[in-house]
Amino acid sequence: MDERKKDKEKPSTNPPKLPNIVMLFVLAFSIFILLQMIWNMFSREEPRRIYYSEFVTYLQEGRVEKVVVQSDRLIITLVPQNGAEEEYPEGASAIFADFFAWLIPQEPSEYEVHTGRMPDPQLREMLEYHGVEYDSPIVTSTWMRDFLFQMVVYVLIIFLMLVFLRRMMGGLIGGKGGIMGFGQSNAKVYMEKKTGVTFDDVAGQEEAKDSLTEIVDFLHNPEKYTEIGATQPKGALLVGPPGTGKTLLAKAVAGEAGVVFFSLSGSDFVEMFVGVGASRVRDLFKQANQQSPCIIFIDEIDAIGRSRDSQMGSNDEREQTLNQLLAEMDGFDSSKGVVILGATNRPEILDKALLRPGRFDRRINVELPDLKGRIEVLTVHAKKVKMSDAIDLRRIAMITPGAAGADLANMINEAALHAVRMKRARVEQEDLLEAVEVVIAGKEKKDRIMTEKEKRIVAYHEIGHALARTAQKDAKPVEKITIVPRTKGSLGYVLAAPEEEKFMHSKDEMLAEIIVLMAGRAAEEVVFNTKTTGASNDIEKATQMARSMVSMYGMSEKFGMMGLESVQNRYLDGRAVLQVSDQTGAELDIEVRGIIEDCYQNALDLLHENKDKLNELAEYLFNKETITGDEFMELYMKT
Repeated sequence: MDERKKDKEKPSTNPPKLPNIVMLFVLAFSIFILLQMIWNMFSREEPRRIYYSEFVTYLQEGRVEKVVVQSDRLIITLVPQNGAEEEYPEGASAIFADFFAWLIPQEPSEYEVHTGRMPDPQLREMLEYHGVEYDSPIVTSTWMRDFLFQMVVYVLIIFLMLVFLRRMMGGLIGGKGGIMGFGQSNAKVYMEKKTGVTFDDVAGQEEAKDSLTEIVDFLHNPEKYTEIGATQPKGALLVGPPGTGKTLLAKAVAGEAGVVFFSLSGSDFVEMFVGVGASRVRDLFKQANQQSPCIIFIDEIDAIGRSRDSQMGSNDEREQTLNQLLAEMDGFDSSKGVVILGATNRPEILDKALLRPGRFDRRINVELPDLKGRIEVLTVHAKKVKMSDAIDLRRIAMITPGAAGADLANMINEAALHAVRMKRARVEQEDLLEAVEVVIAGKEKKDRIMTEKEKRIVAYHEIGHALARTAQKDAKPVEKITIVPRTKGSLGYVLAAPEEEKFMHSKDEMLAEIIVLMAGRAAEEVVFNTKTTGASNDIEKATQMARSMVSMYGMSEKFGMMGLESVQNRYLDGRAVLQVSDQTGAELDIEVRGIIEDCYQNALDLLHENKDKLNELAEYLFNKETITGDEFMELYMKT
């Protein structure tokens, strides 16, 4: 029987669905009944007490209607005065009246009183003489019946409350991972089918796919490897920046092998109670052995795999979970076809014991795609939408260096949305270009209206960048210039497209890029003799680039080949950490400042030499707001 049939035969564990409004009503009514019963136990009032002599007086005056003789007292019902009579319901109304009287007891009637029982032998003759009804109730023990009734009511109410909380709060009481089931695994079993993800759906990661193909082949043909004495790798760690397709690769491995795919996050193991995570690890591997061959994928494994230490802030629950994971990885038999895949973008903080051979035997780098990879990614996602025959995906790949697979997929989707807004039947090239700008700079802010002076300053600022790019041989050529504000904060920008993919940069190229960044502020000073806040992002990028030249790339004559900084969290923010004394750090700042000032002076000289072109091109951009790289070069060559 295949996995699909097994999956269909599994009984449903979902609770029966009821409308939430019905559950709310049942819960509210149950709580009301419970509180009312407790209130009745403590709030019932006794009838008004009178002296026995008063009772005798009332009896002689004919004001007594009924007497109930009890062992220690007399319950007396008086005749209503002034002809007033209490109304008593009959039939079905009487049943409801008795129920509500029990549920919501009324205050004792003013005509019902009681008095102590006196040793009066003539009481019976007096009652018969005045025609008063009297009775003595049969005393029976009802405490067992009342106790059982109350227990049934309480248990029923508590059961309804638990059912309601389970449904409304996502299984907090009895579901997996809840208070009553905290030891169970939260792993989501994913049965890969024919329509699942395969390696054909993963583009731009050929090296990673080659490394994982061997695992797929082992799951299909384990005897081929065991005959020669080779053992299957127990685990593989997928390492790379966010959005590069680590989870997609793991699903593709399961899809190619056609095995069960256990998918969960590292944070699913860590709970408030110490020992819960370790229990879930044991439960997960137990399920995996039962479903072998299979793949266990733990996303964001750094949540439990962080390096163990005894410093402040250590987490006993996380460390116990990691210890259990290490023990399980050592204990299970890889020949059964159980493979563990982990994914992280913080490999530097993982525990060394987790990375040693025999646990995660392989480290597979899932890097940002190169030009060829970006074209392949765009091609894969472009198959899902209707594209025009004139689409040039290579051009889009050229202007998106550093984009991850998720970014490129988002660009294709944004292009399709833009085509729908423009009422097109197919996606055109201009839709893709607009999508690139949306992802990079945000949407156009049509409600932001700049003054004429601000708009002119922005035009000169952007043309300053473009002129510096065109006038230097080591700078990237211009693709597009615009002064339309965008939602990510830019008032305008110059989009550059490199002529070819580069994996290293020379010192001249980096200095040329800093000159381009400084040319925007330089144009403001050359034309308007002023400085604005529009250059803040340019200054930040130029400073970072100049600092990297000195501290990490050895491009400074003063410090030479000395490394002054190191990069932490390379796949996340890439934050640089200074590794020198304060004195050397101050000298580093002076060297960086010198590079920026020299580049700024070069930008000023370049714009002074091309001031006529600067004025003419800025005026053209001011009137048109957006121009292409071809338009810019045509005007540049004419002036």
